[in-house]
Amino acid sequence: MQISEKLLQKYNVPTPRYTSYPPANYFHEEFTAEKNKAALIESNLSHPQNISFYLHIPFCGKLCHYCGCNTHISKDKVLIKSYVETLKKEIILYKNLLDPNRKISQIHWGGGTPNYLPIEEVEGIMALFSEHFSFIQKPEIAMECHPAHLTFGYVDRLIKSGINRMSIGVQDFESQVMKAVNRDESIIPIQELVAYIKSKGDISVNLDFVYGLPFQTTENFHSTIKKAVAVNPDRLAIFSYAHVPWLKKAQQKLEKYDLPNADQKIALFETAFKVLTENGYVPIGLDHFAKPEDELSIALNTKSLHRNFQGYCTRNTTGQVYALGVSGISQLDNAYLQNTKDLKVYKKSIDTGELPVEKVYFVNEEERIVREVINELMCNNYLSFERIATKHQITIEKLKSILTFEEETIKQFKNEGLLIYKEDTIEITDEGQFFMRNIAASFDPKMKTNQKNFSKAL
Repeated sequence: MQISEKLLQKYNVPTPRYTSYPPANYFHEEFTAEKNKAALIESNLSHPQNISFYLHIPFCGKLCHYCGCNTHISKDKVLIKSYVETLKKEIILYKNLLDPNRKISQIHWGGGTPNYLPIEEVEGIMALFSEHFSFIQKPEIAMECHPAHLTFGYVDRLIKSGINRMSIGVQDFESQVMKAVNRDESIIPIQELVAYIKSKGDISVNLDFVYGLPFQTTENFHSTIKKAVAVNPDRLAIFSYAHVPWLKKAQQKLEKYDLPNADQKIALFETAFKVLTENGYVPIGLDHFAKPEDELSIALNTKSLHRNFQGYCTRNTTGQVYALGVSGISQLDNAYLQNTKDLKVYKKSIDTGELPVEKVYFVNEEERIVREVINELMCNNYLSFERIATKHQITIEKLKSILTFEEETIKQFKNEGLLIYKEDTIEITDEGQFFMRNIAASFDPKMKTNQKNFSKAL
């Protein structure tokens, strides 16, 4: 697939990633502890009823210079042990706020580097969940893993503790690229590591890559993705590097290199897209690929795909997200609650029985509707005005008014071949998927008066 140079230049503008709506830079500090707790209790009556837990483990042994996550570089075992004990207290805090009839459908370990923790700490946390909560059948228990910290023994104990999906952050197979971004490579060859994990039973494996890094070319990235296909993962994620040095100072270190420009980044993605689709992987949303028999591919076909800060998921595993640990963002039907990023403040709050919330956003009814529209476009490449209007018991005219719908903008996308527009439906084309964020932004009333900073779309 060849993307138009003219469209690349036109649409490579600052645009939200829409992992939440409204995006996280709309969150604010105007809240009370009572209102936050009330939002959590109210979430027991909202949908989805399933519970998703996100655990943020901020610790890493060294800082990757491209990283945009909340991390804490430390080898202090006492500090790490103290953090885990605080995390356990937070689990109990949520246990006392959530309806015991609700079940866990998803636990996602993110970071930082979750598998930087001693395995005994992971086992202790998983045991605590099993002791205090019920689970749906076949919940998704996923961990983002840095392969430089994975041994066969660690893998065995992860699986025994309940982990059934591992997302392995390869990022690139080129040593020159990895050295430039200050990331250690896997201690076990990736193909051997994945084969070992899969030999342990029904364990899913994702491989994650980043494009837009120093020294990446279409030739060597083609080689990287070919190697990835040979490993035979269940899913792959090909993330666009978001260069935000005003937020993440370490990214300034990459500016001494010639970072790929927008055209080069698209060429890298096109290279990966071609290799993956030719080898049977199905494009999922903006940056994921899955095998045809994967539940994400099936959900895409039935237009029942969902996504949150942790990635894409099915309706079955979708839950309101309750985030544990520093910087974690709870994603409720009615609110977003973001935890403090400060380790000391976090510990002090939990030790006094308080939620460690730093920023919030309380979502009103119209924002819920906009969120659902953007979610449909970003997940299922499809929008039915009639379905959304009927669900929320409003007219299509009222729905379009809420969205500040501009027919001319949509017709322009249509004329550019980015979507198919009929009276009641919008369907994003294959080429339009490259510009999904731009299309979603056209349905966002806040973008009409936006004064926020976002990374560029491409």
